[in-house]
Amino acid sequence: METLANLESFVRSAEIGSFSAAARRLALTPAAISRNVAQLERNLGVRLFQRTTRGLTLTEAGERFLQTVQGGLDSIQSAIADITVNAGQPAGVLKLSAPPGFGMDYLLPLMPGFLERYPAVMPDWHFDNRPLDLIAGGFDAAIGGGFELPPGVVARELGRLHLIAVASPAFMRGKRRPENPAELAELPGIVMRSALSGRARTYVMRNSAGAEMAVAQKAVMTVSGPDAIFPATLLGLGVGLVAVPHALPHLESGALERLLPDWHSDIGPISLYFASQKLLPAKTRAFVDFVTEAFRAQNLAWILSIKNQARRAGVENGSLPL
Repeated sequence: METLANLESFVRSAEIGSFSAAARRLALTPAAISRNVAQLERNLGVRLFQRTTRGLTLTEAGERFLQTVQGGLDSIQSAIADITVNAGQPAGVLKLSAPPGFGMDYLLPLMPGFLERYPAVMPDWHFDNRPLDLIAGGFDAAIGGGFELPPGVVARELGRLHLIAVASPAFMRGKRRPENPAELAELPGIVMRSALSGRARTYVMRNSAGAEMAVAQKAVMTVSGPDAIFPATLLGLGVGLVAVPHALPHLESGALERLLPDWHSDIGPISLYFASQKLLPAKTRAFVDFVTEAFRAQNLAWILSIKNQARRAGVENGSLPL
């Protein structure tokens, strides 16, 4: 009878394509993973992987074996995880990643309540806008947008994030206001570089009638992350495409004014990423459930988008994109 350790080492290595990454996920050494897989191959009398300097490739026998055992292994570990969650208090270091602005505005305020409920958990926050490899980096969970979902990772959507065009009243004094997104190119703009390509990011804006138009800003300054766009815009350096929750207080105070009130850019969902729900340790499951419940109870998903927000910023209901 094969041990659970041998089967788990094989399945996770096959899912990720690396003994080293599987070792980080299972809190073992790469040598231990390799040894477990080699023992499994000896016991079965077949080679499951082709090993090269470039990584691992399943053999034909390995492909068939993975399809046969993967579901059963997940079911066994799900049962074990369920026992663990219900029997013990969540505890340990919880390694988390989030964009700086979003994390500090919306996640840190949740931490007093989370730590009061789970005092044995110690959050280890990493605030970074760059894409990450959740499993290879040893993260328990990450929050952001645009992550690709590798095998073994799932996402739970928290809300959709909308950008709107804003500028300071001083900056707009004496300037013609744009009538559509294409005319933003006539005004100096604060432009963000893509972390992947190094080129200026481009956006598409949509209005309440469903029409779409590309935005081509004339860069007076480029920045490496969205958190710098907002203060540069407040300083009157140019037009910024700013996330709704950052802009709203300053629209209300008059420090910023919204350009193109009938247009916004939907840049996609903000999601909570974590390993397969069947394999969650108690500390991670507690965090996932706590954050998603807090977003629901506090209606934070509503705050991320412009739907129903314009009333607070003094925009007429008739111009609201839905």
